[in-house]
Amino acid sequence: MRTYSLTVLLWGCMLHAIPMILSQKRTNKHSHSERITGLSENDGKTLHRTKRGWMWNQFFLLEEYTGPDTQYVGKLHTDQDKGDGNLKYILTGDGAGSLFIIDENTGDIHAAKKLDREEKSLYVLRAKAIDRKTGRQVEPESEFIIKIHDINDNEPKFTKDMYTASIPEMSGVGTSVIQVTATDADDANYGNSAKIVYSILQGQPYFSVDPETGIIRTALPDMSRENREQYQVVIQAKDMGGQMGGLSGTTTVNITLIDVNDNPPRFPQSTYQFSSPESAPPGTALGRIKANDPDLGENAETEYSISNGDGSDMFDIITDKDTQEGIITVKKQLDFENKMLYTLRVEATNTHPDPRFLQLGPFKDTALVKISVEDIDEPPVFSRPSYLIEVDEDAKEGSIIGQVVAQDPDVTRNAIKYSVDRHTDLDRIFNIYSGNGSLFISKPLDREESPWHNITVIATEINNPKQSSQIPVFIRILDINDHAPEFAKYYETFVCENAKAGQLIQTVSAVDKDEPPRGHKFFFELVPEFAAHPNFSIIDNKGIMTRRNGYSRSKMSTYLLPVIIFDNDYPIQSSTGTLTIRVCACDSRGNMQSCNAEALLLPAGLSTGALIAILLCIIILLVLVVLFAALKRQRKKEPLIISKDDVRDNIVTYNDEGGGEEDTQAFDIGTLRNPEAREESKMRRDVIPETIFQIRRTAPLWENIDVQDFIHRRLKENDLDPSAPPYDSLATYAYEGNDSIANSLSSLESLTTDGNQDYDYLSEWGPRFKKLADMYGGEESDRD
Repeated sequence: MRTYSLTVLLWGCMLHAIPMILSQKRTNKHSHSERITGLSENDGKTLHRTKRGWMWNQFFLLEEYTGPDTQYVGKLHTDQDKGDGNLKYILTGDGAGSLFIIDENTGDIHAAKKLDREEKSLYVLRAKAIDRKTGRQVEPESEFIIKIHDINDNEPKFTKDMYTASIPEMSGVGTSVIQVTATDADDANYGNSAKIVYSILQGQPYFSVDPETGIIRTALPDMSRENREQYQVVIQAKDMGGQMGGLSGTTTVNITLIDVNDNPPRFPQSTYQFSSPESAPPGTALGRIKANDPDLGENAETEYSISNGDGSDMFDIITDKDTQEGIITVKKQLDFENKMLYTLRVEATNTHPDPRFLQLGPFKDTALVKISVEDIDEPPVFSRPSYLIEVDEDAKEGSIIGQVVAQDPDVTRNAIKYSVDRHTDLDRIFNIYSGNGSLFISKPLDREESPWHNITVIATEINNPKQSSQIPVFIRILDINDHAPEFAKYYETFVCENAKAGQLIQTVSAVDKDEPPRGHKFFFELVPEFAAHPNFSIIDNKGIMTRRNGYSRSKMSTYLLPVIIFDNDYPIQSSTGTLTIRVCACDSRGNMQSCNAEALLLPAGLSTGALIAILLCIIILLVLVVLFAALKRQRKKEPLIISKDDVRDNIVTYNDEGGGEEDTQAFDIGTLRNPEAREESKMRRDVIPETIFQIRRTAPLWENIDVQDFIHRRLKENDLDPSAPPYDSLATYAYEGNDSIANSLSSLESLTTDGNQDYDYLSEWGPRFKKLADMYGGEESDRD
């Protein structure tokens, strides 16, 4: 420690400052010169020196002071201070009064608080001395600086708490992975507090770090992702140049190895076994195989193929892109009886090989696949996919026309029975022998009606009827010459009256339902009776020509010319057709002008059967019209009230009373005969009115005096009336006449009599009252 002291000699005065800081630097400022004279101890010469003012400009103070007392900074003192307390020291500037305090009597400066250089490293302060009595400054105000000396109180800090990096696997030694960076808040210009050195605490021997730059590099060659994919490296940053006592910080770096295609696919086993039923259709999956590849993504993509083997044409393999498996499928129909075991050589190859690793070997692998075929009960198999049979149309019933053959493909060779699918032969024209499959005819054939028959034959195993198969059989009916030719159409032939001999008047042609293999060819000739016909002849096998000059309508208006038509097939068939030739008047050019009426009325080409059919159609139409009219009329007369519960009575009132049936004197028959007493024009309420027709009136009965006959006639009329309702009608004739000689027959008045009445007189009234006489006249018998 150095102590500075200034002493006032002669007239000058000085302010002393005594800083208590080690290794302190000072800079002297000379405000003015002052001569000082004195004697030396040796030679007594006069000494001269310059007068100085404030003798400091900066102080140094350690940060983070942790002592028990306040930290002493320095002391302010002036030569004017006599020690009597008349001067007062004042401190202003950065932190004055809070961080830095001064003893105003002695001028001692202390740091009141712990200081942090990283917060503020420099404080500028001003000092002055004041006379307490006058308040005047005894010295000019002077400025000084307090610098905070740095200590190593901050450890290095990384820019990230955790780093993430990745490199391809199999990278070489020294491959750069990532660079980490740490910073230190201490003063880099003072000592080694901020000098950082990097080192690796965890991650060796796989990685290393550059101590100065913090770059992490690989330390081992050929690191494989398949062995280890994730690495955690811990890096330390230490200040003080890495020396002992320095502060340090750490960070974690997670390093991932990226996959490369450095591994070929490998089958876990050399041989695979599969089985398939022989009935498996093409495309059926039999099983899956997989070659394992430890790589990832497209580096593990594998393509499967069949390299060789005796089943390469029977089976196929496809690659499942999602699971990287090979799916073995059936390519063709299998047959246990033909081959029971197949062997395949399957190859698995990487689709994206990496050229850098081709020297490691071929990136593919092979395996042996054995497939056994299982026998199943199969349906019968026909010898052909279809059969074509030709038969003459004149073949006899029962004739065998062909045979179908089927057999059981299984080893057991079960017996087969044959049948015809009747849905394809509804007319049952054909049949088959169930034992040998021979087809025969059951009904006559007619090529002209049906030239082809397509039937289905079914073959079924006898021991297992569920096993059956079908085969189409196409039967062609061969034509034989069994139809005679005939004219192609009806010819309306005429000959002119002025025709010349040798004139062609008609060209004819024929048709035949048969189809000879060499085509149709017809021959025409006149019947033998007309071979020497004086009027017409046939030439060139198809032309009708005149044989004389002139024809007369008056003598012969129509000629009938029979012609025989032959075909050219075997056996030869022929028919006779008749040409009707009319004689007509023609102009000079041969154009017909008119023919006689008789000729015009000849049949116009319609046969008798056609005319009968037309007549029947007309009759049927007339019958339908009549029935329709009758039904329409009946519908009009249907009663308006159709409910079976609504039954009404029709009451006819004649508004007159008579004396009974036998009171002919009191009964006025004229009232019944009076047409005015009848309701002539009343409309019935239960029948649809027919306003367009006149009301039916019955024949007058004026001359008929028999009432019974009159009533019977009316009953008959109502019974025969089609418009009468189906229920009973009550007709009341209200004319009774005078009192009957029988008096009242009611039993109600018998209670008023004093005794029993005598009904014996009833037996005198005749047979009509016999029943009453028996009932009331038999009193004695009842008593008995």
